[in-house]
Amino acid sequence: MKTRLLSLSLSVVLVALLAACGGGGNSGPVPSDAVARVGTTTISKASLNSLLNYAFANYKAQGQPAPKVGTPGYTQLRDQAVTFLVNSEEYREEGQKLGVTVTQQDVDKQVALIEKTRFNGSKSKLDAALKKDGITLAELELYNIKPTLLTQKLQAKVTASAKVSTAAAQKYYNENKAAFTTPKTREVRHILVKSKSLAQQLEQRLKGGASFAALAKKYSKDTGSAAQGGKLCVSHGGSSGQCVQTVPPFDKAAFSLKTKDIALVHSQFGWHVLQPIAAVKPAHVQTFAEVKSQIQSNLAQQQSSVAWQNWLAKVAKDYKGKVTYQSGYAPATTTTATTPAPATTTG
Repeated sequence: MKTRLLSLSLSVVLVALLAACGGGGNSGPVPSDAVARVGTTTISKASLNSLLNYAFANYKAQGQPAPKVGTPGYTQLRDQAVTFLVNSEEYREEGQKLGVTVTQQDVDKQVALIEKTRFNGSKSKLDAALKKDGITLAELELYNIKPTLLTQKLQAKVTASAKVSTAAAQKYYNENKAAFTTPKTREVRHILVKSKSLAQQLEQRLKGGASFAALAKKYSKDTGSAAQGGKLCVSHGGSSGQCVQTVPPFDKAAFSLKTKDIALVHSQFGWHVLQPIAAVKPAHVQTFAEVKSQIQSNLAQQQSSVAWQNWLAKVAKDYKGKVTYQSGYAPATTTTATTPAPATTTG
């Protein structure tokens, strides 16, 4: 098992861990030992340097060269790090307003979960992985686990009201009934070859009692179905689950032949020795009862996404002008707000 904890470059982690929600400001008077001020809270140069050291450890753990000071790559990394620290403070403040915080107990539980699921419950193995990556547990907690948990809690709070009623789900079903129609399907088997003469020979051998599966595995150019003895589930008018839509000549024969009949079909791919092995399953419109929970889940996810993006936009607006940067530390760009993903991994 791989034990690397830093599986993402920091530039990705900074975006994924904490949605960069703006907080635009101008260079201005902040303490000389700080890089930015969010409201009345300052972000120290020591915090920035610590985060950058964490980033450099990440580069080294992945065998990649860290960007050198003075290069565009370093400037971009530093901008992302400053943005991360600013956003961390914005999220902390907004979380307090919503009654959302991350306690050390929350962090400890996550560490214990990582230890259990990734290292078979061995603290020594976790410690060894951290040492290999050149980071401390405190850094992992501060720059990875804690912001991830905070973002998850905030998102859960902001989207808690995203619920879809039965009436709303029914309305969606009525307006999109075509999307819940399963096309007719049929189980067939075939052998694809390049020449008509070979197809005719195989047809005669099959009619004489030869094994379809054996011939398919030996001769068929369709390697996917050949491994299954030539078996294939086909659908008419669109794919359905494991059943696939085929080219017109194949489709026409597959749904018109009698079960167990054998016929030759020519298509753009070559010659098919085709045999339906089951009756046609007619098209079926799923009932509302069958898809109700699926519809409600999908619509709720859409509502949650909208609610979260709206909240991010509001935070960006609320903090506009409330963030001041030390001269030379204002990020050149603002990262687009994105929904974060859990970043602690052993990749």
